[in-house]
Amino acid sequence: MRVAGILLVEDDPSVRTALELALTRQGHSVTSYATGEEALDHIRARRPEIAILDVMLPGIDGVEVCRRVRKLDQLPVILLTARGDDLDVVVGLEAGADDYVVKPVEPRVLDARIRAVLRRAESAASDRITFGDLVIDRGALKVTLAGKEIHLTPTELRLLLELVRHPGQVLNRRYLLRVVWDHTHIADSRLVDACVQRIRAKIEPRPAEPVFIHTVRGFGYRFSPP
Repeated sequence: MRVAGILLVEDDPSVRTALELALTRQGHSVTSYATGEEALDHIRARRPEIAILDVMLPGIDGVEVCRRVRKLDQLPVILLTARGDDLDVVVGLEAGADDYVVKPVEPRVLDARIRAVLRRAESAASDRITFGDLVIDRGALKVTLAGKEIHLTPTELRLLLELVRHPGQVLNRRYLLRVVWDHTHIADSRLVDACVQRIRAKIEPRPAEPVFIHTVRGFGYRFSPP
């Protein structure tokens, strides 16, 4: 079973202790903190394999921690959000989070999400794909545009690779949730939309007028290089 080095950041002591114990029983190595400041210090000193961040942290909140991490690192991030707080979800995904789990957290669900995100981070093929100026090296997990390296998170890369595997085909959100996130609930479709927006911001010359990833309204997305 995959053992992960997890950074858990939750300000509620009882929730933090319960999740740390549950994840440890699942075989993971967990380091936990109560604040965003401590989390950032830990990431700089000893990078974990994945970070689990509560959105509502005192001081620097989970979304801001994610945003600061994304400026320098593609560390996988899962956010813990309050039930029904859609704004937290949207803002967190736009900040670069790979996934989210709604509180109260079911440890088995969180463990499954952790493993799914880590599988996405590890998965790679050994070939190189070129679409004009866009070059995707799946073996090196590297994307370049006009010779300039584009930094994608593991989830962004996995989604791009899945779209690239089916050029010219429309892939619906439910399919993408299943193969990229291991999710089955259509309510999570905003994961797909937010991730596509982030990819477009990085690879499209004009994100508002995409030339690589096209939206097919009412269906999903199609990768159609120029």
